[in-house]
Amino acid sequence: MARRRSIDDLPAHVRQWLDRALGESGFSGYQQLETLLREKGFVISKSAIHRYGQKIERRLAAIKASTEAARMLDDAAPDDRDARSGAITAMIQTELFESLVNLQEATESEIDPAERLKLLSAAAKNIATLTRSSVNLKRFQMDLARAIEQVKDEAKGHAMSAEEALERVRRLYTGEA
Repeated sequence: MARRRSIDDLPAHVRQWLDRALGESGFSGYQQLETLLREKGFVISKSAIHRYGQKIERRLAAIKASTEAARMLDDAAPDDRDARSGAITAMIQTELFESLVNLQEATESEIDPAERLKLLSAAAKNIATLTRSSVNLKRFQMDLARAIEQVKDEAKGHAMSAEEALERVRRLYTGEA
């Protein structure tokens, strides 16, 4: 059975302080952090702080990379009409990613392999549902935009009421055209 990390025994508020301090120091200055923790009454080696810092830094880098990828995707294919759903999807994706990283880093003493498999299976199913939902929404928006553009082109030079235009868009979208 793996030994429990000394940082895991820190009170939550001290660990939160350490997380902030690691980020502010650029994940360096472990000797100084060891001294500051000692002054607070906690004896944690700089090596343990370094190992913990590397883990936090990896997580932060992964979250930043996924956030940047989402931003680049949004810039390449803007979606002003569904910003809230996109933001919710991004938040859920980030949480799922963080949970998968935590699950991957958990030792056998922390989680039973059979339980890990169940959790991974459930996560995969939920990720697939989320992705399918996002793809279907984008497809709907693209098809609707295409129908609207076609009706705009058809209406050039012809008098068409708003009701007629809407009906034409509906027929094009549903395939009744």
